Amino acid sequence: MKKIIGIQEGGRGFILALVCSLCSLQASAQASQTPADPPAFVQIRPDQMVWKTGENGVRTTFLFGDPSQPGLYVQRNIFPPGVMSTPHDHDHDRWVTVIRGVWNSGTSADWRLQTTKAMPAGSVMFHPAHAVHFDGSASEEVEVQIMGFGPVKTTYVNPALGHYGRPAP
Repeated sequence: MKKIIGIQEGGRGFILALVCSLCSLQASAQASQTPADPPAFVQIRPDQMVWKTGENGVRTTFLFGDPSQPGLYVQRNIFPPGVMSTPHDHDHDRWVTVIRGVWNSGTSADWRLQTTKAMPAGSVMFHPAHAVHFDGSASEEVEVQIMGFGPVKTTYVNPALGHYGRPAP
């Protein structure tokens, strides 16, 4: 008898029957684990968001999860005109979407506005773990949404500068 990928030709029917049986068992197990009441949808309107104001007027709300806890989190930040984060990095990847305004992002420890890239509403940016950056508003209020997996740790390049402020031109 010939071997086909380590199985003798005559044994293919047995293997096929075994695979079909395992698939059937898996489908039965999944059906029995389906909850009677599926999870509810979560809907959050802007008027339901609870914002907290922090250093230099930066506002934050958590839409899902908590960056200090394990698992997915979604947060939004609103930067007042001219306020940016100081150079820092995170120990996990993060994804940022510009909701409104023009968000300026710098990808170095050089905290100067002229080194940033302007990203209009609808733009998306990936922040790789441990990549130093700074970001915020150059001249208008800007809102961004940040998604990542926690727990996440933020490390500031120069903690004496605080977390938010006005960069050099």
